[in-house]
Amino acid sequence: MTLDDLRFFVAVCKAGSLSAVARDMSCTQSAVSQHVKRLERELGLSLLERHPRGVAPTQAGHLLRAAVEDGLGGIDRALREIEALVRGDGGSVRITTGATTVRHFMSDAIVEFRRRHPQVSLEFETENSTRRCFEALASGGVDLAWITIGAPVVRGIDQRTVVELPWALAVGADHPLAARASIAPGDLDGLAIVGLPGNSISRSHLDHWLQDAQVRPVLDSSVADWDTAILLAELGLGCAIVPALPGWLGPRHSGLRLVPIPALPVLSAGWAVRSWDALSPLARTFADTVARTCATRATPG
Repeated sequence: MTLDDLRFFVAVCKAGSLSAVARDMSCTQSAVSQHVKRLERELGLSLLERHPRGVAPTQAGHLLRAAVEDGLGGIDRALREIEALVRGDGGSVRITTGATTVRHFMSDAIVEFRRRHPQVSLEFETENSTRRCFEALASGGVDLAWITIGAPVVRGIDQRTVVELPWALAVGADHPLAARASIAPGDLDGLAIVGLPGNSISRSHLDHWLQDAQVRPVLDSSVADWDTAILLAELGLGCAIVPALPGWLGPRHSGLRLVPIPALPVLSAGWAVRSWDALSPLARTFADTVARTCATRATPG
């Protein structure tokens, strides 16, 4: 049994297909199969069930996958740090997050971190859902994930709130609601809005609140991220219920209004990691730098 056997096995469990893993790993399907068969011979039982459209882990396969994912993440992180020592460079910090959050929450921290640690590589991987961010953490592919805080969807992931974002109604400056000091729940009933991404935690929080408040806006369209929803509102192409992101405030966006919705509970965002105690010093430093710069931006004056 080798590390490669275990890596290939976990990859097959995730993909549900030997051929898909073969394509991703640039090898033959037979080679992928041999890695799995070697594990099955050593353990003396089947790890995968074959189905017409792919494969799925057996009960034993599920147990092995969970154990392997817990262990491989730490091994891969250690190997990366050892490789950095061999190369003589400063190492790396790998972060996964959504498409627009680096600009809103990390820009100041990146500048400060790079100034203090010029030899360290910051590597960003974009994912389109919190679940995918968690999977990247579990597999050891990244050190940190910036997410919207919600119920854990993957075992063994720690979440830590960094910022709390109030909700607002994004509208064009000439919209009838733009002059309001705030928006009440009743103002949203029947209002045509641009929907947030359907698979996002923020959309889930918003839908539950609207349901509890018995408010029924009309979903006019749906977009892939918060920024697109706000941009459409700024262009006068709709309204959007969104977190009040600091990057959209100020004179550069004179055609946009973010009108507060005080009745809506704040949305929390922050870090997810496998284990804070096992985090490398560089990754912890970057996480702390982001938290500090976010707190500075949120402080008036």
